[in-house]
Amino acid sequence: MTSGSVQGTVDPRFAGARAAFEANLASGADVGASFCVTQDGETLVDLWGGYADPHLTRAWDRDTIVNVYSTTKTMTALCALILADRGELDFAAPVARYWPEFAAGGKEAITVGQLMAHSAGMSAWREPVSNDDLYDWEKVVDLLAAQAPLWEPGTQPGYHAITQGYLVGEVVRRITGRSLGTFFRQEVAEPLGADFHIGLPASEDHRVAELIPLPPGQAIGDNTQSEIQNLTFNNPGVDVAATRTRAWRGAEIPAAGGTGNARSVAEIHMILANGGVAKGRRFLSEAGCRKALELQIEGTDLVLGAPARFGLGFGLAGGIVPLPNPNTIFWGGYGGSLVIIDMDARTTIAFAMNKMASTTTGDMRALGLAMASWQALGVV
Repeated sequence: MTSGSVQGTVDPRFAGARAAFEANLASGADVGASFCVTQDGETLVDLWGGYADPHLTRAWDRDTIVNVYSTTKTMTALCALILADRGELDFAAPVARYWPEFAAGGKEAITVGQLMAHSAGMSAWREPVSNDDLYDWEKVVDLLAAQAPLWEPGTQPGYHAITQGYLVGEVVRRITGRSLGTFFRQEVAEPLGADFHIGLPASEDHRVAELIPLPPGQAIGDNTQSEIQNLTFNNPGVDVAATRTRAWRGAEIPAAGGTGNARSVAEIHMILANGGVAKGRRFLSEAGCRKALELQIEGTDLVLGAPARFGLGFGLAGGIVPLPNPNTIFWGGYGGSLVIIDMDARTTIAFAMNKMASTTTGDMRALGLAMASWQALGVV
């Protein structure tokens, strides 16, 4: 095979999905990418191809990994769902039950569920924050604990683009005594043998694909329309070049700093698709998985400027991404990564790439692959 060509395994029913994946690379819509589909705990599609760098010198290999930005949030949500299923976390409880300092600034009634559903009014820091500050856990969580909400909690969704990971992660840390990245590694990634990292060891740097940023004027913070949007996306601004640094990769940034590929994302979320079981191990009860489906808030998102329906940590069917089955949850990352978890069809669909598009919740590359997969599965 030529360097950069499409490789992997495909169930014969998914020939259309493979063709779509190849077409994205051939057209230049993708430079390097990975795509994976599971059903009933079985991996049906595991594809990768293209190049891991913008100069087309390094092939995207089976074990290439990449920063997936906000697809990381699904891993953080999974950790919270596991704790809730164990009876250690109550989503209806005030955050201050677990993190007393958070009650400052009139936040004593904000619930953990509101953190999970982007409705806590805490989508940004009020104080100026630098990109380097994102690597200082204590500093950024202390600032969040001290400040007042940006809008009345529980009244409207407003995407907590970077802050959600610190907020939920600090609750996890207060309950378990472990950082979010450590809890995720010990309770999810290592038991599954899954190649996803919230805090990447330096030993794995050589496998990381380079994200290719959007042209000037098209980035997420370039066209904000409100103070809330501006604070959320520009305090600090998104610096794609930072994802090439050891500081970013090694830090635990649980809303945006995760590194993995489509295979690891899809195979981890088999847990939720399959009623709590993946690779022969039970991580959650079926009821614990279905907690994610419970609608917390819907309406026009103050940050994304689009209709949103949020469950506990995930977007729900009926929001901005078309989904064939009602008991489906999803989320995506800045640039184009995406995971869709269908509890009716017991499937996961995941996409991760390095050429960024102007999207926070998936674009036609991932959605086209999903539609071809739904046709193969007979769910559309």
